[in-house]
Amino acid sequence: MGKKIYKNLSIIDRELLIEGAISSTGKLIIKGQINGTIDGDVVIIAQDGQVNSSATKVSSITIGGKFQGDLTASKVLIVLSTGICSGRVTCKDLIVENGGILNAEVSCKTSQPLTEEQLMSSPGQTQLEEKQEQA
Repeated sequence: MGKKIYKNLSIIDRELLIEGAISSTGKLIIKGQINGTIDGDVVIIAQDGQVNSSATKVSSITIGGKFQGDLTASKVLIVLSTGICSGRVTCKDLIVENGGILNAEVSCKTSQPLTEEQLMSSPGQTQLEEKQEQA
């Protein structure tokens, strides 16, 4: 009951190379190679998948293979332990598993701007202040 059922499921298999623009709704699983643009909802790049894209716009993307280029994820970008993401990335939430590689210019957009109090009370800042007080 917890699993979301997608009306559309598309798979680009291992032996498939696509050059051009892709537009999809639902879930798109990429096991092959794409050179072009992607406009979609949920995209999963499998471990064997490769994407070289000048403009990819999705709601969420999970990278287990390789992504190179410009990526905008309105919700979440997940780089799995087998994934490599490079280029320019804009996303709302970012998750990188241990072993995953993110070599990109990253911009994380929140739904609401952080207040000065939230910025000042970040965990890293608090730990730094505690260490300075102990010294």
